[in-house]
Amino acid sequence: MTYCIGISLDAGLVLTSDSRTNAGIDHVSTYSKMNVCDTNPDRFIVLMTAGNLATTQSVVEQLRRDMREQASNNLNTLSYMADIADYIGNILVNRIRRYTETSGFVPDASLILAGQIQGGNVRAFMIYPQGNYITTSEETPYLQIGESKYGKPVLDRFIDRATSLEDAAVCSLISMDSTMKSNASVGPPIEVLLYRRDSLKEDRHYRFGADHPYLISIRQEWAHQLYRGFRSMPSLPIDQN
Repeated sequence: MTYCIGISLDAGLVLTSDSRTNAGIDHVSTYSKMNVCDTNPDRFIVLMTAGNLATTQSVVEQLRRDMREQASNNLNTLSYMADIADYIGNILVNRIRRYTETSGFVPDASLILAGQIQGGNVRAFMIYPQGNYITTSEETPYLQIGESKYGKPVLDRFIDRATSLEDAAVCSLISMDSTMKSNASVGPPIEVLLYRRDSLKEDRHYRFGADHPYLISIRQEWAHQLYRGFRSMPSLPIDQN
């Protein structure tokens, strides 16, 4: 299992992912789920992955191969982010179908595509195993894949389109910490990428290991503030009626 968050803001993008992969309780390893694509300078594209690792690695390799071989459809030739989402969705479906037909096992995966093409808007898409996708909106400016339920409440409370990149990054780390607290299959290193609208390049890209002082301080301060908030709650009324 894994957990990835894509937040689309007026100011740009905040993308956050863990790095834990599991093949049983006795085999836990790490693998980056955040792929910053090496595209032409007129675009900035990131793909985050969750699900079967063989499937996601195969999709990423196909994207790279199509660019190297200058296929008619690749990340550099398509003019709209929605077209890129369709293109990646088709690759994902074909990979899942191939592995299912040969093994009988369904190696599902889901993806978050985010970025900007020069002259267009900042966009983020969640691509399902069936190849279709949804995008962010004014009401829901973030997307999640993987183990999403534990980290969702804090995003619902604090994230909207006007949130700054820095505040959204901190919120995403709190969301990630809440998930790691409740699910051992999600774990560090944690990657956080900030992208400023129209820059067409990374603004900042962090990688926090389990013992990184900043990640520890986020965990401790959030736990402290939650405890303070809990202790300040009104007592139950004496009159039961």
